[in-house]
Amino acid sequence: MADSGPADPEPLSQRLTAAVLDREEGYRTLDTLQDPATQSLFPWLEEVAPGFPDWLITVLFGGTYQRPGLSPRDRQLANLAALTALGGVDPQLAGQVVTSLRVGLTPEEVVEVFVHLAPYVGVPKALAGLRVAAAALEDEAPREADRSDLR
Repeated sequence: MADSGPADPEPLSQRLTAAVLDREEGYRTLDTLQDPATQSLFPWLEEVAPGFPDWLITVLFGGTYQRPGLSPRDRQLANLAALTALGGVDPQLAGQVVTSLRVGLTPEEVVEVFVHLAPYVGVPKALAGLRVAAAALEDEAPREADRSDLR
């Protein structure tokens, strides 16, 4: 029988780093990162699966996004790459393109993400992502111009 080492009398829950789940911060982070159009999914989702949007916002925006180690900009790059690699998630990808602008990526940088992804996820998926991004950027351009007048 293989020796598994000394028994650790401490329960696993005591040996792991506690997860941060801050519901209120999750909603604040959601409002900071995502525009109302991107958030418009949540009322429908609440009708279909009551409680699921609150769980999702709390765990994702009040948990994962609260972890140290990646800036919001870096997280957006990862989001764009993951959704493009998945494919078939056009509404979510379009929302993440808009969120990318909100965290400081330029339209040129957003486009370059898809160019960079082509050899990794395949040209068809990169092109599909680029089509979604181009449409989202085109839709967002008038809103960005309106907001720049307020600055």
